[in-house]
Amino acid sequence: MRKALRWLLALVVLIGAIGVGGATAGTATAAAEPDIKERILKIPGMSFVEEKPYEGYRYLVLNYTQPVDHRNKAKGTFQQRFTLLHKATDRPTVFYTSGYNVSTTPSRSEPTRIVDGNQVSMEYRFFTPSRPQPADWSKLDIWQAATDQHRLYQALKPVYGKNWLATGGSKGGMTATYFRRFYPNDMNGTVAYVAPNDVADKEDSAYDRFFATVGDKACRTQLNSVQREALVRRTEIVARYQKWADDNGQTFKVVGSADKAYENVVLDLVWAFWQYHLQSDCKTVPATNASTDDLYKFVDEISGFSAYTDQGLERFTPYYYQAGTQLGAPTFDSPHLKGLLRYPGIYQPRSYVPRDIPMRFQRGAMADVDRWVREDSSRMLFVYGQNDPWSGEPFRLGKRAAARDDYRFYAPGGNHGANISQLVADERIKATAEVLEWAGVAPAAVKKDESRAKPLAPYDAKLDRQSVERGQTLRP
Repeated sequence: MRKALRWLLALVVLIGAIGVGGATAGTATAAAEPDIKERILKIPGMSFVEEKPYEGYRYLVLNYTQPVDHRNKAKGTFQQRFTLLHKATDRPTVFYTSGYNVSTTPSRSEPTRIVDGNQVSMEYRFFTPSRPQPADWSKLDIWQAATDQHRLYQALKPVYGKNWLATGGSKGGMTATYFRRFYPNDMNGTVAYVAPNDVADKEDSAYDRFFATVGDKACRTQLNSVQREALVRRTEIVARYQKWADDNGQTFKVVGSADKAYENVVLDLVWAFWQYHLQSDCKTVPATNASTDDLYKFVDEISGFSAYTDQGLERFTPYYYQAGTQLGAPTFDSPHLKGLLRYPGIYQPRSYVPRDIPMRFQRGAMADVDRWVREDSSRMLFVYGQNDPWSGEPFRLGKRAAARDDYRFYAPGGNHGANISQLVADERIKATAEVLEWAGVAPAAVKKDESRAKPLAPYDAKLDRQSVERGQTLRP
């Protein structure tokens, strides 16, 4: 007990010393360095977009010239947008991606706050404006995207010579994992949050098991009842949905009609509830005999009526393309909706991508990554939410995971916003210590004194509700 206590105190002192939550530590070092903007723009292929203020940092929005096809440079180039949150070149650097568009509003990921470092945030290829013109969609795959990261890392490493970590949440967590699989020696560690792992696209029984046990039975029963009622009242609600679309310039050419879009929206309902909400939110589920106004409002709040309009789908076309060609997409049984579904097979990625973009599923891509994680990976940390549907098919660790410094933890009662801060105490301490050590800012002796992590604690009703961006179900 005393040994564990000394370890905890040492870690607390260490975290306090490096200023996990602060934005000013190390500013003097940054001020003494040559101008970082000038240094970055001297790198071949770099161009400047804008700079924004962020206390204690330099925040630059930049473009980097990338090959459309890393296997054939003659195919041309495109400009890939990324942001640089600069602390100091003597601090570690976190390579972050959401797997989608990059935000140009300054912020720090959890690993960046833990290690008090720099952050490079890259936009995923084919998300606008980082899309080649004309767009050859066959060049949108996980290897090409990982090689984008590899090239940018190589370009920046001479400036940021300390340790690097890769991170991201959801599709970003998948992206960080794929990057590590193809370029295992680039990063000193990887922190992947709520990352799905669809090894066999057509085998999704894990999701049926998840929905049979998530939360309490009363909540599951009421959600299923409301989902069914939303289809029972289909005619009235679709008419309202169509009027809303007409009034707001929304169309349904890709999915086919407001009725088809509505079926997708309703199929999202139970999944989206658990993805973005907690057990404590079950009290917000309306009664089955609620007014149509209340039912309409609930469906919109949980699933989002804009999700399956052409305008809602367009931004995420690259994701749906990847889901339908490599990543896979979840399916699940809904026996309580029997007799109410009109469009069998519509709930899948091909339905959400314009038909002039060809799609062919490449079997084996996810199985390859899964095998690598289980057998060859090292210094990888996976964090999942206990009540997040995407945790139904997580990345699996092999028998020698502990020896390779691979870890997987679950936030009790957590949803798709789960992170290290939500883990039970001993696992939170363990995860934080690993991140610090991989980043090269923690003494090696800290980890050696740590005891084995204990089992997860029961669901904590006081768990703070996470603020996560709402999105449709098939998008992790």
